[in-house]
Amino acid sequence: MKLSKIKEILPSLENVEFQLENGTFVPEHFHVTEVGQITKNFIDCGGVIRTEKAVNFQLWDADDFEHRLKPAKLLHIINLSEEKLGIEDLEIEVEYQSQTIGKYDLEFNGKNFVLVNKTTACLAQDACGIPVEKQKKNLIELTSNSGNSCEPGSGCC
Repeated sequence: MKLSKIKEILPSLENVEFQLENGTFVPEHFHVTEVGQITKNFIDCGGVIRTEKAVNFQLWDADDFEHRLKPAKLLHIINLSEEKLGIEDLEIEVEYQSQTIGKYDLEFNGKNFVLVNKTTACLAQDACGIPVEKQKKNLIELTSNSGNSCEPGSGCC
């Protein structure tokens, strides 16, 4: 989800709720402790220099049980970060600590923001010897598309 999309959604909400993909919720007394832009400069295993940018939200589960972040407050923090830091309209990455700090993509399910698990991948598969995945076909497709198939009772088998 891009920053512009969350800004579009927030005014229509009564509460800001974050949910993990497994259905559990970030405690409702969480804080958004950081909004920023992260730039990652790196070289992949194929030797290609790459740059990635993302807007970063950091969620923190505090012992402040009376705290509830309202949509208008989060929108204010976002607007302030755009004004003061020049944050671009990029995809949002959320940092949230359960057992360790996890990084998540962000989606909206119509009611809650969903922290979507991220995965790693090789960006240079052609350069580091990873075989190309074979195309999977159903057996029924192979027999129905070939002109050499036998019909039951035809005596060809």
